[in-house]
Amino acid sequence: MNVALTIVLAVQMLAALVMIGLILVQHGKGADMGAAFGSGGSGSLFGASGSANFMSRATAVLATIFFVATLALAYFGGPKASPGSSVLEGSSVMLPAVPGAGQIPASSVPAAAGTDASVPPATVTPGAGQIPTK
Repeated sequence: MNVALTIVLAVQMLAALVMIGLILVQHGKGADMGAAFGSGGSGSLFGASGSANFMSRATAVLATIFFVATLALAYFGGPKASPGSSVLEGSSVMLPAVPGAGQIPASSVPAAAGTDASVPPATVTPGAGQIPTK
């Protein structure tokens, strides 16, 4: 089984590299308009429209091969788990427990305006914090 995974991985890497090369060689959609007005050479090995047709079909075939190889690697190369189990059940990362996490201490709860024990009610002036008008 290990040899089969190595072969599938090699096929996936070759498909990816050739697909990258094909994508970089292709012309964009705006390149045809420039060639129509004479600013670029429109001659190529496969002809003006044949190259886009051949290159786009080859890219689609290589993308399909890459996708199938990726699915095969994910199916056969992953850890064998029992049905219905989670991927995270086998993880070894443990977070440290913080005592009192999720609890709000009573002293950090803000009091209503004018009822704070540290500020006497007589020092609160009405209209404080408002912009004065002329």
